[in-house]
Amino acid sequence: MIDSLNGEVLSIGLDHAVIECAGVGYRFLATPLTLGRLTRGEQSRVMTTMVVKDDGVTLYGFGDPEAREMFHKLQTVSGLGPKLALAALSVFDAGELSAHIASGDAKSIQTVPGVGKKMAERIVLELKDKVDAFIPAADAPAAAGAAPTRNGASLVSEQVVEALLGLGFQERSARPVVDALVEAEPAESASALLRSALSQLGKK
Repeated sequence: MIDSLNGEVLSIGLDHAVIECAGVGYRFLATPLTLGRLTRGEQSRVMTTMVVKDDGVTLYGFGDPEAREMFHKLQTVSGLGPKLALAALSVFDAGELSAHIASGDAKSIQTVPGVGKKMAERIVLELKDKVDAFIPAADAPAAAGAAPTRNGASLVSEQVVEALLGLGFQERSARPVVDALVEAEPAESASALLRSALSQLGKK
């Protein structure tokens, strides 16, 4: 089991990165927010989970232990695999997703690509009483992460721009997109803004 990687970042893609450890490059899949924290040519550490299936072995990388633990917990839901778990954590961070689950907000969970009504309801049903530890104490379940974003829109904007720069976008193209998104949705979370920005920049 490969539990973590610590080494030079060789490359970063929109859904993966490669870190070299002891002369071996390890490719792992990760969320945009995790990938945005990496910089090519610099030393970085990521926590990983290795998933072994009949068609091969895949590494998934995470920037914090909460995200990795939520990744595992999501896969305890019937019919929910690692790719869908990663998609969920690309839309919401562990705290936001847990708040939606705890409050029974299946509609918000349906915004995850690949998650329909039945799957969203199943996630709520099977995890509703198992995610309290992931919810920030200061946040109400129905609005996890909303208050900090309203009070610190500029900080969130800088975090998203920094993440996009780490993914290889130019500041002159990334910043106007992020500023427009923050102005339109000042209460949006950093992870949701990053996803929206990637969607818009990918069309240019």
